[in-house]
Amino acid sequence: MSKLRMLVLSFVALLGLSTAANAATALLATDDFVGISFWLISMGMLAATVFFFMEQANVNIQWRKSVNVAGLVTGIAFMHYMYMRTVWVETIDVPTVYRYIDWLITVPLQLIEFYLILAAVRKVPIGIFWRLLIGSLVMVVGGYLGEAGFINPTLGFIIGMAGWIYILYEIFSGDAGKAAAKSGNKALVTAFGVLRMIVTVGWAIYPLGYIFGYLMGGVIDSSSLNIIYNLADFVNKIAFGLVIWSCAVANSSKR
Repeated sequence: MSKLRMLVLSFVALLGLSTAANAATALLATDDFVGISFWLISMGMLAATVFFFMEQANVNIQWRKSVNVAGLVTGIAFMHYMYMRTVWVETIDVPTVYRYIDWLITVPLQLIEFYLILAAVRKVPIGIFWRLLIGSLVMVVGGYLGEAGFINPTLGFIIGMAGWIYILYEIFSGDAGKAAAKSGNKALVTAFGVLRMIVTVGWAIYPLGYIFGYLMGGVIDSSSLNIIYNLADFVNKIAFGLVIWSCAVANSSKR
């Protein structure tokens, strides 16, 4: 057994012990569908994390960084989801700050993936990395400041949307989008297109939640909103990573 596999298994065992400790103080009711969704998503994130870290050894070295980052995204999300599940079971609420702490770490990592997969097949400007990173921070921080009440909620929404729109411009029409189109790598072009759709369609759920769950005075109740966010994270994080992994495998098999 490789050192990497031993490390992953030790990591999972440690998390299993912490999960058991949490279960002693926060019992999940059979009719608590929000709590159940937190459990399902957290286990999905854990499974994806183990998968990505195990698979990084099976792709070419230039792709390992991308696959490892995919594992970091789901691993960080797993830790946050276990904590949010406990908070929900004990309080029947998940304060905004917990969601944004997760997004503040995982969203920039996901957007950096666009740069990493491009850099795996061709030389690309480092400016793509920084523009995507800054755009992601503007999007998440703007949304948080507005939803947490530090600035006018509408202003926070506008700032967050500006960051998202800039990201979409960069990956569709900016340097990142152009580099993907010129790469001549079929697997990369396909993966890049799917990732763009996730960022466009999948991520649209979050501003809609901001509007209907906050700006419009709670049109969507907390339970429904948490289930929607949980399902969205399942697709937007796990599927996102699987697309990157499939691209890495396709390019590694060619070599």
